[in-house]
Amino acid sequence: MMKNTRFLALAAATFLSAPLTTLAAVPEPLVPPHQKWEFDGPFGQFDQKALQRGFMVYDRICSTCHGMKALTYNDLSGIGMSEQAILDLAHSKMIAGPPDVSGQPTSRPGRPDDHFRSPFPSDEAAAAMMGGVAPPDQSRLAVIQPHGADWLYAFLTGYKMPPPADAPVVPGKFYNDWVDGHLIGMPPPLMNGMIQYPDGTPATVEQQARDVTSFLVWAADPHRNARHRTGLWVVLYLIGLLVLAIAWKKKTWKRVKSQ
Repeated sequence: MMKNTRFLALAAATFLSAPLTTLAAVPEPLVPPHQKWEFDGPFGQFDQKALQRGFMVYDRICSTCHGMKALTYNDLSGIGMSEQAILDLAHSKMIAGPPDVSGQPTSRPGRPDDHFRSPFPSDEAAAAMMGGVAPPDQSRLAVIQPHGADWLYAFLTGYKMPPPADAPVVPGKFYNDWVDGHLIGMPPPLMNGMIQYPDGTPATVEQQARDVTSFLVWAADPHRNARHRTGLWVVLYLIGLLVLAIAWKKKTWKRVKSQ
């Protein structure tokens, strides 16, 4: 009886301690450094110049692998692009059309109301061509990714070439400070001077990362500027009503006291 009691006590202690050991072994999730963003806060606004530069980075670099299905070319009016610029951009993209009479695929120039062209015909094709994993659509990346803009910027600037001396070396993988295991199949997408900004802004990796991050945050919430402007006017309106109410109250009580 004593042996059975000791066995049960040992088994219970082992069972209770196992979850604690497992939990203790789970690493804390990495929190990227907070960056100062012009769109932060309840009254933050997007900088249209930064958005236009960010779209340029997306269009020339990111769009070769990543789609953005939620946006149409007409939506780019929200970053200050003119109707003619949008028309020219859309027309430069070849969009898949209906099959011809013999069943062969066709293509046509894009229109402003078309959704952004996807780099692959389907997710299955993307996975087959990209080593088994389809590159994620970037339409909502900034809102579904924890720490949003801060993580995107940290990730884009977090590649180490060459990797740290103690980092594992895996063929076809690249070292990044901000991914699980620090290894990722996507090579560094940005390089200094990779593109030339029309406004003369130096196209460093950090600047490109900041600009394309701003664009991706805008793409996930393209009506933020309008919503914040509306919110500001509502707050000002309510403050005005409060001032009038206080003045009316004082005037009313002044009459009462004088009677």
